[in-house]
Amino acid sequence: MALDGAFLRHIKKELEEALINTKVDKIYQPTRDELVIFMRSREGMKKLYISARAGSSRICLTESIPENPKTPPMLCMLLRKRLSGARLRDIRQPGLERLLFLDFEGTNELGDTVTLTLAVEIMGQYSNVVFLDGERIIIDAFRRVDASMSSQRLVLPGMRYELPPAQDKLCILDRDADDIISAVSAAPKNMELSKALLGVIQGVSPILCRELEHLTGRGRDVFSKELDEELVTRLRFFLKRMIKSVRECSGEPYMITDQTKKPIDFTFEDIQQYGSGRSAKCSGSFCELLERYYARRDAMETMRRRSEDLNKLLNTAAARLIRKIYIQKDELAACADRENYRICGDIIQANLYRIEKGASRLKAENFYDESLAEITIELDPALSPAANSQRYYKLYQKAKNAEQILKVQIEKAENELDYISSVLDSLARAESLRELAEIRAELTEQGYIKAKGKKQKAEASLPPLEFTSESGFRILVGRNNRQNDRLTMKQADKNDLWFHTKDIPGSHTVILCDGRTPDEETVLFAASLAAGHSKAKDAGKAPVDYTKIRYVSKPQGAKPGMVIYTNQKTLFVAPWKKPETN
Repeated sequence: MALDGAFLRHIKKELEEALINTKVDKIYQPTRDELVIFMRSREGMKKLYISARAGSSRICLTESIPENPKTPPMLCMLLRKRLSGARLRDIRQPGLERLLFLDFEGTNELGDTVTLTLAVEIMGQYSNVVFLDGERIIIDAFRRVDASMSSQRLVLPGMRYELPPAQDKLCILDRDADDIISAVSAAPKNMELSKALLGVIQGVSPILCRELEHLTGRGRDVFSKELDEELVTRLRFFLKRMIKSVRECSGEPYMITDQTKKPIDFTFEDIQQYGSGRSAKCSGSFCELLERYYARRDAMETMRRRSEDLNKLLNTAAARLIRKIYIQKDELAACADRENYRICGDIIQANLYRIEKGASRLKAENFYDESLAEITIELDPALSPAANSQRYYKLYQKAKNAEQILKVQIEKAENELDYISSVLDSLARAESLRELAEIRAELTEQGYIKAKGKKQKAEASLPPLEFTSESGFRILVGRNNRQNDRLTMKQADKNDLWFHTKDIPGSHTVILCDGRTPDEETVLFAASLAAGHSKAKDAGKAPVDYTKIRYVSKPQGAKPGMVIYTNQKTLFVAPWKKPETN
């Protein structure tokens, strides 16, 4: 659901209670459409999160902090220069528009007190954050809008800020239920009541309009032409209740979930239209509700965007290798007929005396065939009989050499394809920007990405994922190929147990034995972790090989994460699933 104006009014109240008269301490811009402002007060530090991302635009207090780029964007540096130390004096919302103005009081270079404003526009794909001076002149914005993008409203530095185009709807902050009923009565007679309400009331979402229809019709569909006296009375009652809730900001945070408890919507009223068990009141605040609703979606979207170029690069390389292997296997199949060339050469050599100069073919007995069947051999009329024989010997030798080379090339290409599959698997499981950075560094080392500029100092490597079995054994799981190598070849002891999915890309998993013998439950848990951190994570059962570290080795010149092992046993286990977090 898009965050509507009525819900935003409840958010505004929470922000006013927590942030008015607090001072800007730090400003971060994790991505091009996200902003985190640290606000300091006597009670401590508050973090204000603003997102202009199309699918999750919002403003709220947050406890989590998105990872930040090493170099802050230009807009972030501008905001730090102008807003650092400024106090938040007011938060304004025009009617029930999805727009908040955050007014800060700060000082300029001359020490004069000035007013600076952040206009936070929560409008789906048109969401934006615009930085204004005291005269409502645009300083800069997340998204600049020029004449080629919009003919109605420009958002460019130096221009006067204009409000987004207003909708021709009634604002329930200054209009009552009877005004809305009159407007609904004028709607087309065959229109559903929920759609008529949505077209009349400013700042309410479709879910609230459907709820008003549901309550008015006692669960059945209602059309505007059916609004008799009884239905109008019921509609007036529920409209007044909603209007009171919006005006007084007396709503409470509700999360609507599906049958699997996955969040699908949110609002400030208890929702009955989905039946029992689908609407649950949240124990926290409206800001906490938004955090819970968007947390997983934001994390997945950020990682998708940051890894998009790597996915494209790897999938292109994989497709090229698959085509190469297909062509080489066809060429290898053609080399299987090389013995025919040798036989033809031998038969020509044995029948030199019978071949006339300029002959184009030779018919002779095939002494390699027990039945001595006659064979016809094509000749080059421009060559002598002996030269024709040598031509066939050369074709035989060429095919023999090609077969040897093709087998090596096909094996090399298949190993590279396995490596790319392992990197794609690591990429799919990456959960942080540092993990992406490690994968990018690995691909740069392997020549898939061209190094740019001076070599920068590498960040400290992330540790492997760590788990503990019920019997107290530590189990480590590599996050990517470079970490797999460190874990298996350097960190683990030769008597530790090593796990990996059989013939399936995945992480190296190690039980740190510390001189003890792991129990069966620990072994099964480690195997399950190995399957869960592999390409087989969505399978019902997956084969997992395990052996001691002493039997695992890395061939010279092998790519990161590639090893060979012996003395293994195989288990079939259900892949481990990461617990869902609310």
